[in-house]
Amino acid sequence: MPPSTTAGTLADESHGRPPVKRGIHSLWRLRNFLRPYRWSLLVMALAAGIGVFVSLSIPLVTKAIIDGPIAHHKSAEIVPLGLLALVLGITEAALILIRRWVQARAVLGFETAVRNDLYRHMQALPMEFHGRWQSGQLLSRVTVDLSALRRFMGFGMLFLGINILQLIVVTLLLLHMYWPLGLVVALSSIPIILLSKRFENRYVVVSRRVQDQQGDVATAVEEAAVGYRVVKSFGRTAYSQRNFHENTKVLYETSMEKVRLSSRFFTFLDIIPNVSLVVVLMLGVLAVGQDAVTVGTLTAFILLMLQLVWPIESLGFILAMAQEAMTAADRVLEIFDTKPTVVSGPRTLTDVTGHLRFERVDFAFPDSDQPVLRDINLDVLPGETVAIVGATGAGKSALTALVPRLYDVTGGRITIDGVDVRELTLPCLRSIVATAFEEPTLFSMSARENITLGRPDASEDDVREAIDTAQARFVYDLPWGLDTRIGEQGMSLSGGQRQRLALARAVLAQPRILVLDDTLSALDVHTEALVETALRQVLAKATGIVVAHRASTVLLADKVALLQDGTITHVGRHQELLATVPAYRNLLAAEAELEPQSDEELLGELGALR
Repeated sequence: MPPSTTAGTLADESHGRPPVKRGIHSLWRLRNFLRPYRWSLLVMALAAGIGVFVSLSIPLVTKAIIDGPIAHHKSAEIVPLGLLALVLGITEAALILIRRWVQARAVLGFETAVRNDLYRHMQALPMEFHGRWQSGQLLSRVTVDLSALRRFMGFGMLFLGINILQLIVVTLLLLHMYWPLGLVVALSSIPIILLSKRFENRYVVVSRRVQDQQGDVATAVEEAAVGYRVVKSFGRTAYSQRNFHENTKVLYETSMEKVRLSSRFFTFLDIIPNVSLVVVLMLGVLAVGQDAVTVGTLTAFILLMLQLVWPIESLGFILAMAQEAMTAADRVLEIFDTKPTVVSGPRTLTDVTGHLRFERVDFAFPDSDQPVLRDINLDVLPGETVAIVGATGAGKSALTALVPRLYDVTGGRITIDGVDVRELTLPCLRSIVATAFEEPTLFSMSARENITLGRPDASEDDVREAIDTAQARFVYDLPWGLDTRIGEQGMSLSGGQRQRLALARAVLAQPRILVLDDTLSALDVHTEALVETALRQVLAKATGIVVAHRASTVLLADKVALLQDGTITHVGRHQELLATVPAYRNLLAAEAELEPQSDEELLGELGALR
């Protein structure tokens, strides 16, 4: 495995180059992943190079047999030369076996190393990266593009070197054996080189379009799988199919363009060696008739030329494979070149009390000049719970996302026990802060694994207590209880069940700071009341930030912060704000679907919640 700094070594830009040069540069930048396998690659190259010379020796032995024992009728000399040819054949086979065995380990190791480092790098990238990229595009890079790189590293790059070596050595041998015929073979390489250059420039562009469109198709499949309930409930199955068909049609047409381009090139490569062979055969027969060459020489000449047919014919496949690999390298490096904006600090905290402070905090989403939060000042004492109340779009979720550094503040600072959260290591910070989101994310693993995600070493008693707190005892009624595998995104569960599992996960982490981002929104009134009763015990032991839309949720908090137009305008107890801040009363009335007539009437209606 390459060191964790591998991604950092890939930072230099390659933009602005022509596609082919950029692709070569991208492949070169991935060389660090091959470094642990350099000895395997050396053995592979030596086995392949020696194999070329052994293979080319067999036609020369054939020449010696024909011009020696056969021409002079010395049958006794045929046996040792025949045994020599047999030994050469066995040696070539053994070298191929060694090469393939070593090659498999190096190439699969390369693919695994790139995939692991790419996944690790994606996990370190900020929220805005994942919000900007389609999941299908990321998936295609981790699967399809890495497979293209593996195929080229394991087959194309090796045979490109072998074939070039074989072409050079064979041409030199042919020129040495009989230069007029060797010159014919050498001249036939000129149109191949010219056409290969033209093919290369055009194919890399089409290949990139195909790989991007494969990512679009993967995105369409992923979205259809995740959103199948919405599609079915709105009767939009036909529309979804048409949309998918349009994506696959575009991919089909581009793929056909790619096939037409490559087929014309491959056909041309098939014609040239065959035409050259016919010309050499005709001129060779004339040369034998004029005693310019021997029959053995012509036979060896033809056998050597036949060994050029495969390298020339395979050139098209190898060049196509190289273009796809270069495009894949470009696409993979697009991810590696994205720098993490949320980086781990140097400090850790012990004996954390959970004193949380927002000090003149500003925040704007990346690529946006419009501030979401401005001049936020809030002091949350250890063990205290604050409810964040505000209209939709006021910035409540953005505020809570700043605490565990899902985003970083653009102004001011957030401190825990007086230490800026940006100075803490991310593992330390996220062991102090646990978050339960309004839209819970569950994974394709067992219910137990989903709950213990933040604390894998939790005891059975702790797991049971977290489940009871979140009122998630339904997990015991699943077919295999806690060991029941939850489907992708938890779609086999109701929205309320998913929220309760996510809440149990946050509670089990036993954080010093617990952030609840409207975590109870999908619960019915009865379940919500039970959860709130249990949560009071949990929040009594931790500092709490609760995003609240319901007046009943507000009552979990010791004090309330009213968020308006991106800033906190009022902080106080629920009863105080209810009595003195009309905007707060109107907001709770709207959430409760009440029709406020006057401050006094509204105060009376909401008084029951005190």
